[in-house]
Amino acid sequence: MIRKAFQPFNEVSLKVAEPEKPETENYTSIKHWAEEDRPREKLIAKGAEALTNAELFAILIGNGTAKKSAVELMQEVLRSCGGMLRNLNHLTLQDLMQFNGIGEAKALTIIAAAELGKRRMMEDSKEIEVIRNGADVLRYMNPIIQDLTHEESWVMLLNNNSRLIHLAHLSTGGLSETTVDVRMLLKQALLHDATCFVLVHNHPSGNLRPSRFDEELTQRVKKAGMAVNIRMVDHVIVTEGAFFSFVESGKL
Repeated sequence: MIRKAFQPFNEVSLKVAEPEKPETENYTSIKHWAEEDRPREKLIAKGAEALTNAELFAILIGNGTAKKSAVELMQEVLRSCGGMLRNLNHLTLQDLMQFNGIGEAKALTIIAAAELGKRRMMEDSKEIEVIRNGADVLRYMNPIIQDLTHEESWVMLLNNNSRLIHLAHLSTGGLSETTVDVRMLLKQALLHDATCFVLVHNHPSGNLRPSRFDEELTQRVKKAGMAVNIRMVDHVIVTEGAFFSFVESGKL
């Protein structure tokens, strides 16, 4: 019997490779924060006014992701809105769900909170009974038009004491223009026994400069009102947080 010469195996490392360590994240879970910095504890100890907007929303959504706390997640969302709460109303369910860590439930919570804020503003605006100037028009109309991405026209119907009788929607237009049916405007005024009115429309672009069409419309509506003895008090263009008054600018 021929014996085969013993051939030693090449040395093979039997070590199991250690898993790669994850990159260090600049993230610490909220539960490891100092107690006075945690949103819920901070709310209890100092009151809601002591919390940032992101901290308040963090309480609502409950948790973040493995890499971001709920506060950091909401900071990211708010940054996308330019840091302005009112811009949250522009975000759809699909927009919010694009953020890593925000599913349908969290997105709906954010939308509901933003809508409640808008309705709170509308309650304040409805307390305005007398329309004295463009600032009053803005305060009343801003909650209604602030989220629009298209132009709309409205008429504020007043009595002799400039008290608001009725607000009527006249038309919905496109990105840069909306038409006004003068007959519909006067019909609304007569129906509600108004003696004067303010024409209002928005510029979603944020540009307050009236167009030539706006100026022509103003004169046409003014003349139509005079024909039935209903006075046009003003035509006000509104954007988010600003207004242009034809009266206050000397154009009416």
